[in-house]
Amino acid sequence: MMKILVTGGSGMVGQNLLKSSRAAEHVIYAPSRNEVDLLSYDSTFLFLQSIKPDLIIHLAGKVGGIKANMLDPFGFFSENVSISFNLIRAAKETGIKRLLNFGSSCMYPVDAESPLTEDQLLSGSLEQTNEGYALAKIIAQRMCSYINSQRGNLCYKTIIPCNIYGPFDKFDDVNAHLIPAIIRKLHSATQKNADIVTIWGDGTARRGFIYVDDIVALIWKSCVHFETLPELMNVGVSMDHSITDYYEIAASVIGYKGRFSFDLTQPTGMKQKLICSKKAQEWGWQAKVDLSLGIKETYEYYKGLVSNA
Repeated sequence: MMKILVTGGSGMVGQNLLKSSRAAEHVIYAPSRNEVDLLSYDSTFLFLQSIKPDLIIHLAGKVGGIKANMLDPFGFFSENVSISFNLIRAAKETGIKRLLNFGSSCMYPVDAESPLTEDQLLSGSLEQTNEGYALAKIIAQRMCSYINSQRGNLCYKTIIPCNIYGPFDKFDDVNAHLIPAIIRKLHSATQKNADIVTIWGDGTARRGFIYVDDIVALIWKSCVHFETLPELMNVGVSMDHSITDYYEIAASVIGYKGRFSFDLTQPTGMKQKLICSKKAQEWGWQAKVDLSLGIKETYEYYKGLVSNA
């Protein structure tokens, strides 16, 4: 049994982690903002000093899709930099030996060749639509790496997942990522008997999505085998799909029978972001949940939200 601090416990990954059966095997702290303000170094330091966790799982941050990032690039940069800086620095100063930091595939250069490998970080310019968020994630990863090189008794590691989806995701118009946005749009169109749904861009950009249960399984495996976990490791699926593919797969799950149109005035982001998960496979992990099944489970969760609204 370990004492584990989970930041971002109210987020999608955090909530799925806390409700999993393995959570009962450990003493877990998942404080609210009222209990610890990660935007304040003093608040963060005092909290870590009081509980002294064996492991920190760092999931907290300001998150959102392309639209949200474009509307508030400063907020996505400044808030995420502050949260990670305060937490990682406080962990170092209080002597917390293990920290698992979560990055994002947007950390990779916009022109990097796919599949994206860990050594491509900092090798080029970032995608403009979410540059602020990406820079904040890169800063957190570099902090962990610097601490590892200077403090041999501390071990701070970073996971870079592809896009994650599942229950407890955000489905609103501004903050939703691709799959929850698709689910919301197709559900609404089906309810209204609409015969056309608009896709941003030309639909050819390719993305990889991983169901949240696979990420939760990875986290629990990391808790047990933290010493063998690579310092920097991609976590993704074996293949990607086009944006249009995701709409068509979700349509078959939801029952949408209409057509799709394309709004070429809207941004689509990087043309491809397939990350290489070779390190993760060699470590003994791989994604297991089928895309159609994951979308079905996420849709069932969304229908519950809508019916209770």
